[in-house]
Amino acid sequence: MHSNQYTLIFTSVLTIILASLLSVAAGSLNQIQKLNVEIDSKKNILSSLGFKESDDEKWTTNEILELFNSNIESYVLDKDGIKTDINIKSIDPEYDYNNMPIYINKTENGINGYAIPISGKGLWSTLYGYFAIEPDGMTAKGITFYAHKETPGLGGEVDKSWFQNNFVGKRFIDDKGNLVGIKVVKGKADVDSDYEVDGISGATITSKGLETFLVDDLRKYEPFFKKIRNANS
Repeated sequence: MHSNQYTLIFTSVLTIILASLLSVAAGSLNQIQKLNVEIDSKKNILSSLGFKESDDEKWTTNEILELFNSNIESYVLDKDGIKTDINIKSIDPEYDYNNMPIYINKTENGINGYAIPISGKGLWSTLYGYFAIEPDGMTAKGITFYAHKETPGLGGEVDKSWFQNNFVGKRFIDDKGNLVGIKVVKGKADVDSDYEVDGISGATITSKGLETFLVDDLRKYEPFFKKIRNANS
């Protein structure tokens, strides 16, 4: 018969071993989750800037990384729109209002667009995505959403191509140079309006939330894009 001391030692050793194995497994899983988030973010940045995968052949992880590394330059701006040396991976744009990440699509012929992170409240959740801007600093190039918990078929339509395509070519700066954002109207937008897109039927709160946080996020980057517009004028 084993002594109480033996049982105690055996149980302690077994507990330590199991705890170590669980810690290693949790660490590995955490790394995989972080990698998946990074890949999804880079995919959405590329999509917002006009890089499109085909319906028949989806991008692999390696293809996403190769496309991103070959075409996108990323850095952090300060509140005055000036480039900093801060590591872009060290900031959280949702909470750090003084340091803002920006992603630039550069080609042999120059800059082909900018992408910025956007986020804000919808009806049931916080929506996370990217908004891409043409080289003129005033026109939408694209928009994507990669995380939200809005109602499928209603507010959840924000991640559908029919809704996102409405933003392409719309302007968020008026003729006087003022930041006005892009209005998500109830029903159909005025076909002659450069500043409106069709809303989502039955998703007024989600639509208005998007309208609000989009202009709020654009306002943070306005010092940078105002310089772009002045340089182009």
